[in-house]
Amino acid sequence: MAPRARSVLAAASSTHFIHDGFADILYVLFPIWAVEFGLTYAQVGLLRTVYNGGMAAFQIPAGLLAERWGETRMLAAGTAVTALGFLAAGLTGGFAGLLSCRLMAGLGSGVQHPLSSSLVSKAYEAGPRRIALGTYNFSGDLGKVAVPAAVALAAGLVGWRSATRGYASIGLLAAAVILFTFTRLRVDRLGEPAAGGVPPSARPQASSWGIRDVRGFSALSVIHVIDNSTRTAFLTFLPFLLIAKGATVGTIGLALMLVFAGGAAGKLACGALADRAGVIRTVVITEAATGGGILLLLGLPLAGCLVVLPALGIALNGTSSVLYGSVADLVHADRRTRSYAIFYTIGISASALSPFLYGTLSDRAGVPVTLAVIGVLVFSTLPLSLALRLPLAPVPATPST
Repeated sequence: MAPRARSVLAAASSTHFIHDGFADILYVLFPIWAVEFGLTYAQVGLLRTVYNGGMAAFQIPAGLLAERWGETRMLAAGTAVTALGFLAAGLTGGFAGLLSCRLMAGLGSGVQHPLSSSLVSKAYEAGPRRIALGTYNFSGDLGKVAVPAAVALAAGLVGWRSATRGYASIGLLAAAVILFTFTRLRVDRLGEPAAGGVPPSARPQASSWGIRDVRGFSALSVIHVIDNSTRTAFLTFLPFLLIAKGATVGTIGLALMLVFAGGAAGKLACGALADRAGVIRTVVITEAATGGGILLLLGLPLAGCLVVLPALGIALNGTSSVLYGSVADLVHADRRTRSYAIFYTIGISASALSPFLYGTLSDRAGVPVTLAVIGVLVFSTLPLSLALRLPLAPVPATPST
């Protein structure tokens, strides 16, 4: 079982790398599009909103469809659709075209989080699941580190259209590799549980979303909403703050690389830290550091911002590993795909709405005011973490009735 579990984790992590790379090259492209197409901050935010909205809209359908068609085909198809959306963006000539391409890419990317997280959770049912999920999340941040920096460099050399089409081509190739790899691992084999998974006889007959601890799941979801919405809005408008301080497109690529490098370390480390220090302490530490770090950036020069960004990245993305790992402790194992779909839908819906709202605020009050509001709002997660004072222990699947 251990070699198969590791193979599932490696394949899911590679999928996460590709999709997070797609999602976060947008932060490099937004300032370029704003200049080329004359966009307002609200329009920039709307582009992010449409992309994340597409992701949110397809989370639950992806989980339900995967129960019928299998995670493998859904993951491969979704990856291909996302790549085609970015390929089309390289050919568009205006704001309306960009919106359509963002929606298409977002819908395709909606399959990745719930299905990959479920596969990893099932593979490590009897093992170090939270650490495995931390590793899975770490791989996504590697994509965030490498891909935006590479696209920023390529955009400076060959233009953003060619750079975007190049990564889209890599995404299409990845879709084929995903189909081959997961098929070989037989994660969708009918009647066979995923590695360490639940046997058919233990699956419930009644329809259920699988949430066994409503209070704990609700508290976790509210924290996830605030964490996701503020993080997405911060990353959307951070490049504009840096441009005001004198940053070029290349510097923005470097800045994002520093944030995501810190985030990669944070996701890997904070998942393990939560196992040792506890969920509540870890959430309090990361969220307090995030709010303070965002506020600190406002008064620093560009060089100072670049120094602070890696540490801010650790806190900014570290919370999510704790939240994702804790979901599995609050739901029934046999309905985990659905439960993850609900959790991701809630968080991504919040992150879909926030860029447009904060973009509208930026048009009226300026980017520094918007980032100050975001920094203060992060602190509201601290009292909410007290609602997590519940025993977080995995339970077996609900017995069949």
